[in-house]
Amino acid sequence: MKSSNVRVEPPSRAPQFTLRLSSTARGARLARRLAGQQLAAWGIPYDSGTSRAVALVTAELAANAVTHGRLPGRDFRLTLLLLPERGVVRVEVTDTRPERPPPHPAATPAPPGAEAGRGLLLVEAYVDRWGCTVRDAYTKTVWAEVPLDAGHVPAWAVERTGGV
Repeated sequence: MKSSNVRVEPPSRAPQFTLRLSSTARGARLARRLAGQQLAAWGIPYDSGTSRAVALVTAELAANAVTHGRLPGRDFRLTLLLLPERGVVRVEVTDTRPERPPPHPAATPAPPGAEAGRGLLLVEAYVDRWGCTVRDAYTKTVWAEVPLDAGHVPAWAVERTGGV
């Protein structure tokens, strides 16, 4: 039997950043800062539209996890995935309250003058799509896909995937 010179490479994994943070206001602030730093490490400029949008979306989802999805003594998890083949950065925030999925912003508009209740409207304005996934009885993940600025896709990501 002849051996083939064809080399099969395993599929490449998307660059990913995952961290557990305390379910506190400090943890939510840290999530926002770390999201911007991670994008910069991936080659997406800190002052780009993508970086600003990911920071805002991360802040809103983390604040919701801390405010509505917290159980005492349980952390939330932030995951960022760079998906250049789809042209997005996916932000995932996993909290410990699967029975409390986020409402669609149009279903529950904030009353005029309210100091809260508009975060998901902001998320919706900055993302291509977002949603909520419950995979087990203990957690839920709210995710959002922020489009990459065309000029700010890291060169290494384009080479790896063959283009955006």
